Amino acid sequence: MRKVKLLIFKILCYLPFYLNAFEDGDALFQDLELVKKIDNELKDQLPFFYNYSMVGGYFNMPSARMAGIGVIAGGAAVVKPYDIYGVNFQMFDRLELALNYRVYKGQLEKNFGHEGFGDDAERIGNVKLGLLTSRDGFPCLPEIAVGAEDFIGTKRFHAKYVVVTKQFLDWNLECTLGWGNGRIKGLFGGASWSPFRHFDIPVLKGISFLAEYDAINYKKHYHEHPSGRSVKSRVNGGITFVGWDTLQFSVSSVRGTEVAASASLRYPIGTTTGIFPKDGDPKTYQSPVDTEPLGLIRTEKDFSQELAYALTEQGLDLYSAFLIYDEKGYKNLWLKVVNNRYREEHVVRERIQHVLASLAPLDISAIDVVVEADALPCQSYHFRVEDLQRWRRGMISDFELETLSPMREAGWEPNPYDDAQIFQRHKPIWTFTVRPRLLTFFGSSSGKFKYNVSAVASPEGYIFNQVYYKFQVSYSFSSSMQRITGPDRLNPSKLLIVRTDTLKYLQTNTFSMEQAYLQRGWNLGAGCFYRLALGYFEPAYGGGATEFLYYPVNSNWAVGLEFDAVLKRHYHGMEFRRTTFQLRHGRYVKVPFIGIQYFLNIYYDFKPLNMDILISAGQFLAKDMGARIDVGRYFKSGMRFSLWCTFTNGHDRVNGHTYFDKGFAFQIPLDMLLRHSSRTYVGYAMAAWLRDVGARAETGKKLYWTLKEERYNY
Repeated sequence: MRKVKLLIFKILCYLPFYLNAFEDGDALFQDLELVKKIDNELKDQLPFFYNYSMVGGYFNMPSARMAGIGVIAGGAAVVKPYDIYGVNFQMFDRLELALNYRVYKGQLEKNFGHEGFGDDAERIGNVKLGLLTSRDGFPCLPEIAVGAEDFIGTKRFHAKYVVVTKQFLDWNLECTLGWGNGRIKGLFGGASWSPFRHFDIPVLKGISFLAEYDAINYKKHYHEHPSGRSVKSRVNGGITFVGWDTLQFSVSSVRGTEVAASASLRYPIGTTTGIFPKDGDPKTYQSPVDTEPLGLIRTEKDFSQELAYALTEQGLDLYSAFLIYDEKGYKNLWLKVVNNRYREEHVVRERIQHVLASLAPLDISAIDVVVEADALPCQSYHFRVEDLQRWRRGMISDFELETLSPMREAGWEPNPYDDAQIFQRHKPIWTFTVRPRLLTFFGSSSGKFKYNVSAVASPEGYIFNQVYYKFQVSYSFSSSMQRITGPDRLNPSKLLIVRTDTLKYLQTNTFSMEQAYLQRGWNLGAGCFYRLALGYFEPAYGGGATEFLYYPVNSNWAVGLEFDAVLKRHYHGMEFRRTTFQLRHGRYVKVPFIGIQYFLNIYYDFKPLNMDILISAGQFLAKDMGARIDVGRYFKSGMRFSLWCTFTNGHDRVNGHTYFDKGFAFQIPLDMLLRHSSRTYVGYAMAAWLRDVGARAETGKKLYWTLKEERYNY
């Protein structure tokens, strides 16, 4: 009874505390719900639309809104009398880029239409820059952007504009007002209403009603299609469906005379973690934990085999292990590791740390780990075993261990005659990969679009563990390039023919040997690297290349020198020739040619924006002097998108204007489609024109990209 009374007394004494606790708990949940509500309101946006030119907007007119960073979209539209194909890429949160291919339906191209080119067509580049966006944190203010359509090339559809857009979320309404100059003439505007966006029915919630005031100067714009000049109404109205943040379908009136329609797909390729979860990757090493000192019970052979097996399970390969005694008599380990799977440095480091913290013998004082790629020691880590043990027990954080053991320059490999080598694995003599390849060309006189679909097989490996080799053959399954013959008759190149005959190398029957070269790299210490390469570098060229690079660990910049001497290959077979052709006095004549290219390369990596800049200044293949500027953007997904432009004294002329080589390229990691991590990329590049100005030959894998791929974190 006494215990019961004591329990009742305690309950009465602590009852106010419990009540307050429950009240505080209720208040806490209410605060969490409020935070969630505010967060949802900040993220709440009306549907985003692409117009018929794949620019953020309505039907024909643009808006100030932009897609999420790293989103890529592609689509097609029928806007009589045009067919429009386009792609859009959100390079930065304030920079939107779009490309169009616009076909004049029923109007033959005046120069080559009768030869197979068909209807007239125009390639168009669009850009939009956000001055004030919704991500700036001013919800009461509208979004503001400036843009230009068809800002490069012939500029037949050129227009400049400034536009303001405001979302009224409570009314599910968006309004836009802008002013244009050029093809878009004067005041324009647009509005969208999405009344069902909060519905649970996916098909219904994606429906929006759009209207715009179309300011395109149809009647007086000189380059307009003759059948598209009549205007009965400046108001275009229609309906758009955006589903699952991926699909968009639009139907509208145009000019009050026609019905237009479009379809497009969008995907956040820059921020995605992949279509599938990476459940195929091994979990970081946790057990068994074995810190037994080296000796009779745990021999050096047993330990090295155990370490090699654990690293292999993590997707890493141990190639060398040395047991070293320092000047104080302490035992140290030196390890050489090759990363076969992961694209980010911090992932490789984390997995190495887990293995070493669990398996390092307690009588080892320190461990040096060198990471190697393409037979080139790239960087190293110096771990004290006592720090690894404290980290494993949770006594220090990841940040503290990284501070104690930062990435640093790779040291020299120990001498097997002076130190005890306890493990050695030979690099594979060859590995074999097969991948598909699509090559595309626009603007041939015999057709607008030419393609080559082929399979590429690449045996590659190492000779004597140090010399990297690559051998690549291709097999063409389908190609429309066979009918392409002769140079550009409309804008013939007056430079040495070094690139404008590229298509002839692709007009093989089936098989083609494209690459067969050897490459050796050296780490000279103190951030200095050197490379030699020899062989067939690409379908058009082979020869020798040498390169020096200064690229210290943890540096945002690098500088290099390269010198290459190459010969042109015959269009078929493996033989070289010492001549090429050049247009002189109205006809092509054979001239002596040995390709000499040399460059001073400057690299800068602006890590806050995952952006890199490469400037190469020197002599190009056609003996024109100048510089190429390449601006690239990396994304969390591993994708890289870049734009380049080359300025030289080649004085190449296209359509009456001096032409500078320019284009874009991107690389997409293959593991977007896989359930495990992979270091393989699929790339694509396209130049505005295939010209000889600013051309350079491939000469193997450059030192900077080998090192950056091992050191980079997105």
